[in-house]
Amino acid sequence: MILPVYVYGSPILRKVAVEITPDYPDLKQFFTDMWDTMYYADGVGLAAPQVGRSIRLIVIDTSVIAKDDEAAKNFKKLLINPTIIERTGDQMSYTEGCLSIPGLHENVARDSKVRIKYYDENFVEHNESYEGVIARVIQHEYDHLEGIMFVDRLSALRKKLIKSKLIGMTKGKYDADYKTKIG
Repeated sequence: MILPVYVYGSPILRKVAVEITPDYPDLKQFFTDMWDTMYYADGVGLAAPQVGRSIRLIVIDTSVIAKDDEAAKNFKKLLINPTIIERTGDQMSYTEGCLSIPGLHENVARDSKVRIKYYDENFVEHNESYEGVIARVIQHEYDHLEGIMFVDRLSALRKKLIKSKLIGMTKGKYDADYKTKIG
């Protein structure tokens, strides 16, 4: 089922998400719904808070941006209860967008490498390192679990310049080709 994506201004996007256990209700169906929603909205990643659930769950498929990073060609993961253990490397600036902030794209600086611990869909634990575009997407989606949005990482000047657009979003002034929800 395609779920509505919560838009900037929705309180759930500012909550720190909670960890889940294998007995979380209807978890397998929720995995499917997350993938379906992300693909329907032409996303690269989606965090559970973006579809109204304040739980630590992320889906990522970077194949659509593989032109930017060859390693991204075959990266498709579901991350349960992820923790970024380490951020290293040079800061890279890259234009980011977000399904929860439709139509807005800004340059965001992020670390070029991350090491994460997470559980897969079978609750098997993994500890892995990533770099480049994959590291960026992981950090972007992980921020959603911490109640952080990419616009929070912009300079004070950029925030001031886009403030009216963000206020407009909270009032439904945006265009999206997928189901959205405010509130």
